[in-house]
Amino acid sequence: MFHSAIKLAGKVLAANKLSILIYHQVLETADPMRPSEPTAEVFDWQMRLLRDYFTPLSLDEALAHLRHNTLPANAVCVTFDDGYINNLTIAQPILAKYGIAATVYIATGFSQGQNMWNDRLIHLFADTKRSSLQLDDTVVSLADWPDRRSKAQQWLKSLKYLPFEQRLAKVNQYYAQNQATEQAPLMMNPAQLKQLAASGITLGAHTVHHPILKVLPAGQQQAEIHQSKHQLEQWLGQRVMHFAYPNGGQGTDFDDTAVQLVKQAGFASAVVTNWGVSDRHTPAYLLKRFTPWDKTPLAFHLRLVKNMLSQA
Repeated sequence: MFHSAIKLAGKVLAANKLSILIYHQVLETADPMRPSEPTAEVFDWQMRLLRDYFTPLSLDEALAHLRHNTLPANAVCVTFDDGYINNLTIAQPILAKYGIAATVYIATGFSQGQNMWNDRLIHLFADTKRSSLQLDDTVVSLADWPDRRSKAQQWLKSLKYLPFEQRLAKVNQYYAQNQATEQAPLMMNPAQLKQLAASGITLGAHTVHHPILKVLPAGQQQAEIHQSKHQLEQWLGQRVMHFAYPNGGQGTDFDDTAVQLVKQAGFASAVVTNWGVSDRHTPAYLLKRFTPWDKTPLAFHLRLVKNMLSQA
């Protein structure tokens, strides 16, 4: 009853607005280092809720409706960033179960067996065999999971806005300092990407090395944007028309230079990580995204509708 009433409120109060949900991973079991990432069980009820009380659309369908001002009530799209293997093995079967389309944005530099810098750093802090880490000249003590999460986030923040070559060098240094071994690849390889695309999921580009575009010269930004599109199109044998800005905060992580380069590369749309909704006045290269990380269906539903009431 509550869900039906919330659905009706969304129809009345949030007409002609599009919510785009952003995910990264769907995990088989909960990960204490990544408490916001949904498990398969949680993702299942989230997608069931979208099917029952919203109007899930593919990104292409949503863009066409936005252009013609024909967006159906409670319209929603599902997207994933980066290209984790569990998007194929765990998320895709659940999406198929409920008939929900999705778009997955791929950072192509990590599709050949190397993990992303942030996952590699988190892996160091997650190793329960270690009670401390040597990072530069600092010895970092490691206690319980909240302590490990907090300290991992501090070090992630300290590296995030470095040029990607420096980030990579630092993480390589930390692995050498601690004589650490790499975990198994977390990202889809080209064959798995092609398998995901064949299942009906749309694949988009997310640069090559997942840099913060704003800290790069325009020439490097262009290379990251164009090369990721070209590489994906070669692997998939089809056009790649959608893009996601790494980290995705407008003004903080990218600016108008990147927007123009994305347009010039021939993409039809690009998504940001600024919360909110999009409507027919929203530029196609600045589509907003949002995900409520609530732990119960009612709270998840309420926050989705609350977001739909925000200004586009």
